[in-house]
Amino acid sequence: MKIEQSLNNIKQSLPENVTLVAVSKTKPVADLMEAYEAGQRIFGENKVQEMTDKWEQMPKDIQWHMIGHVQTNKVKYMAPFVSLIHGVDSLKLLKEVNKQAKKNDRVIDCLLQMHIADEETKFGMDEQELSDLLNSEVFTQMENVKVKGLMGMATFTEDTAQIKQEFTALKNIFDKLKEKPTTKNFEPDTLSMGMSGDYEIAVTCGSNMVRIGSSIFGARQYNK
Repeated sequence: MKIEQSLNNIKQSLPENVTLVAVSKTKPVADLMEAYEAGQRIFGENKVQEMTDKWEQMPKDIQWHMIGHVQTNKVKYMAPFVSLIHGVDSLKLLKEVNKQAKKNDRVIDCLLQMHIADEETKFGMDEQELSDLLNSEVFTQMENVKVKGLMGMATFTEDTAQIKQEFTALKNIFDKLKEKPTTKNFEPDTLSMGMSGDYEIAVTCGSNMVRIGSSIFGARQYNK
């Protein structure tokens, strides 16, 4: 199936309030341009170098989302242009984003990554760590980041009941977060959960941003 057709099928299946991030990691610029021509403007990458290369080559009205695990030493490369960082999982990383955003005279939107999966390999914070970060004096003084919400990845399993339980748990944390007063650097309105295999469950559990790659572009290509 052509990329345009796959993209349109997914867009039609999503409620209006759900933002689609087209996960374009490992895909060539030609494939991304096909999605771009079909109207897609938000792309997600998981490697800073690859995202930077594509940003340099592609139209400048694209929003680039960093969806992978971020190393602090790589933040400076994407700070000039990244629209949203999904995987902020520590105060240390948030401090670096704030620092690099300041150098570029920008405010960078971030999602805090929560650990909801029954897997050690996934990154993310627990509720206590989330609370500690948001209530820290360091965070209250950050002027070049804005926490826009949460991101989480469910366990990679066929057990839909477990996936639903994990997404529901994250939605509950998000709802509690939204009860906190907003500040200049804290305006939680985004819950990023759901990928190609589980986004339909995520949407029913309250996700308003999904990260979909293989259902649009086909299987990933690792051997370039």
